[in-house]
Amino acid sequence: MALNPFFLQGSPGEQRLIQELINEQLKIYGVEVTYIPRKFVRKQTILKEIQSSKFDDNFSLEAYVNTYDGYSGSGDILTKFGMSIRDELTLTISRERFEDFISPFLNDMNDNEIELETRPREGDMIYFPLGQRLFEIKFVEHEQPFYQLGKNYVYELKCELFEYEDEVVNTLVDEIDSLLEDKGYIVDLQLISAGTNASATSSIVSGGIQQIFLNNDGYGYTGTPIVAISSAPSGGINASAVAITRFKGGVNSVKEILLINPGAGYTVAPTITISGGNGSGAAATCGITTSGIGSITMSSNGTGYATAPAITISAPTGTGVTATAKSVINSNGQVTGIRIINSGRGYISTPTITIGAAATVGVGTYWKNEIVTGSVSGTTARTKRWDSDTHILQVGIITGTFYPGEIITGYKSGAAYAIKVSAANTSITDKYRQNEEIEKEADFILDFTESNPFGVY
Repeated sequence: MALNPFFLQGSPGEQRLIQELINEQLKIYGVEVTYIPRKFVRKQTILKEIQSSKFDDNFSLEAYVNTYDGYSGSGDILTKFGMSIRDELTLTISRERFEDFISPFLNDMNDNEIELETRPREGDMIYFPLGQRLFEIKFVEHEQPFYQLGKNYVYELKCELFEYEDEVVNTLVDEIDSLLEDKGYIVDLQLISAGTNASATSSIVSGGIQQIFLNNDGYGYTGTPIVAISSAPSGGINASAVAITRFKGGVNSVKEILLINPGAGYTVAPTITISGGNGSGAAATCGITTSGIGSITMSSNGTGYATAPAITISAPTGTGVTATAKSVINSNGQVTGIRIINSGRGYISTPTITIGAAATVGVGTYWKNEIVTGSVSGTTARTKRWDSDTHILQVGIITGTFYPGEIITGYKSGAAYAIKVSAANTSITDKYRQNEEIEKEADFILDFTESNPFGVY
């Protein structure tokens, strides 16, 4: 049976009145939240899985807090990985306000990053300023209240506390962006600016040690052993050397012995004794040379070295053996010394020592959330924070591992600096990196499925 035509079941005027009353009530009794739409950066085309997304817009919007007596949800739960906070929040917003003041902007900027701009979408974010928290919209209810006078007037947003998963959050609102600035797997990269080249000189000596041969690398050297070389004859110069240790195959042993000073005046090969370092068994012998190089003196330590530079020593005239050496740098990027591998043989004139060039770049300011790329490894990362005073760049690694000495270039800023240490040796900020350790300890206490608490028989 048709409705009575003499009674309206909701006129446009009545519907408009309710909408205006709702808008007014929200402005009086609501709170101002920030609506942050999710943009899809990369999506898996077959399964439609969202692989990466970003939040880089913000819209102020009034909302009524339905859960006025506090957060709903499971609250704080103690798990084997620590405290899990599962607060939920239900907000009511005006349908008209969203469609008139947010949808048009989303529609204008839509370049396949936003799939739905006509209403709030599950996965979008809400910043709740009263608790200084970010919530993710899990469900949008558009039929409550149920068609008053034949129309819907509000959206009810059921939200859960946002769980960060490496999304890009760059709303340009410091209060919001700072909440997630230190979240995720963050690597601190020590970078260096353009520097100055180091230089060094040496002399020619006779009767010095040409090279030290490691006959036995020993074991158990948790510290640096002392290398003692017997004294040179009267009028000569005593030689000195340093041991370099390594950990390989589960054993701490001596890797090599390098000369600090080859000495001079030896007529027979001196005796080499290796002691200390909590280890034993290492043994070495040496041979002496005529017309080899002596100790190397630094003329300038230089600046801006990301890694120890290569050392090139000119060859002797005619037949002979070319000297070789390695450099040592300090934490300030300066060459502090040169250790001799082989002092050479047959030099009749002072050789030229060439030290590899220092970093040639070190300009610009990295932008927050921009992509940076390693010049050698091709590793990509997203910037988190850049400290221009200490030259520490905090990044979230996307793919790969940075190499020492390579140039890190910002995609948008064009900033370029040399990296001093690799990602494997840097400070890592990740509050979940000890999860495996915590789980193993918990297995001994609670989890009978992982181990038998009564022993193994």
